[in-house]
Amino acid sequence: MNLGPIVQSHALSFFHLSAPDFLLGWDTPPDKRNVFGLIAANPDLARGGIRLRQFGQEVIQQLGGHKIHPAWAVPGGVREPLTAAGRDHIKAKLPEALATTQAALEIFRELLKKHERETQVFGNFPSLFMGLVGPQGAWEHYDGCLRFVDSRGNIIADDIDPSLYRQYIAEAVEPSSYLKSPYYRPLGYPDGMYRVGPLARLNVCKKIGAPLADQELERFRRHGQGAVVSSFMYHYARLIEILASLEHIQSLLDDPALLSDWLRADAGINKEEGVGVSEAPRGTLFHHYQVDENGVIKKVNLIIATGQNNLAMNRTVAQIAQHYIRGNTISESMLNRIEAGIRAFDPCLSCSTHAAGRLALQVRLIAPDGAVLDEVARD
Repeated sequence: MNLGPIVQSHALSFFHLSAPDFLLGWDTPPDKRNVFGLIAANPDLARGGIRLRQFGQEVIQQLGGHKIHPAWAVPGGVREPLTAAGRDHIKAKLPEALATTQAALEIFRELLKKHERETQVFGNFPSLFMGLVGPQGAWEHYDGCLRFVDSRGNIIADDIDPSLYRQYIAEAVEPSSYLKSPYYRPLGYPDGMYRVGPLARLNVCKKIGAPLADQELERFRRHGQGAVVSSFMYHYARLIEILASLEHIQSLLDDPALLSDWLRADAGINKEEGVGVSEAPRGTLFHHYQVDENGVIKKVNLIIATGQNNLAMNRTVAQIAQHYIRGNTISESMLNRIEAGIRAFDPCLSCSTHAAGRLALQVRLIAPDGAVLDEVARD
């Protein structure tokens, strides 16, 4: 169930939201630089991306009954098993999904040769990276312990019990944003900036544990000296994680336990505080709850992926501006690149979507004395 959302979310991000930027060109007008423009320019790739996302949604539907917000996971287990028909449906669709992903990887590897400047400019800076890892540092998405690595790939904190997250993560508040800015507590703010999500997961893990994805991981790591630090490479990491998810799904389908009706452990209130951590498609997700003796929630703390990437997204926008703004005006291509820099992190949909060809965006160019030199808005 967790692998299905990774496939569908990453496919949405790569094919629908970001591919129009780097496939159609940064100077393409916004009303054409979207998935419909991609369909016109490369119908096979666009169609494959749509069907790949559909595959991820169908995995969710076969297990949970609904593609969106399935009420399947319940306290102590899950609501119902996968059916034999559902297993066979998923198995039949896997070859096409694998072929689409491998084709997209080939295309993106070639695109990297054409977009060396963007790779150097779109969020290319040292930072920490955080994610879950399994035994022997394997790629993980719902279990395991937390690991932090630096921009050279050195492990600076490892085997962290997720319930102890507050010893390692603190949150700052900036007056310019409603979103908090989490940071690695031992280094302080803002030096403790870290990134989460597919780029981070591939930087913190030692291996994926799936043959095709591990081969691609080796190619991916040639783009860094230790960790891969360019945020433009989030796109590459998403494709590798789609491939990894498909391979893991394929290996799980032959497990007879999938069809078992041994589904759930029943229990009452046995603890008044709990922390759950998993890897959502966009990054590490923390849920921390405190309840009373009746199970009524008294306190909740959530730390989501978009928040943890807040500092890095801000740094990316500043870096793009430093490279592409010349003089006292903001160009159309500059706005396109800001949008693309934000979309690299795949934040919440309102911040990443080509909404009818336009992203709600307001950019001001401010002089050292505070005067507004130029202001451009899209809405």
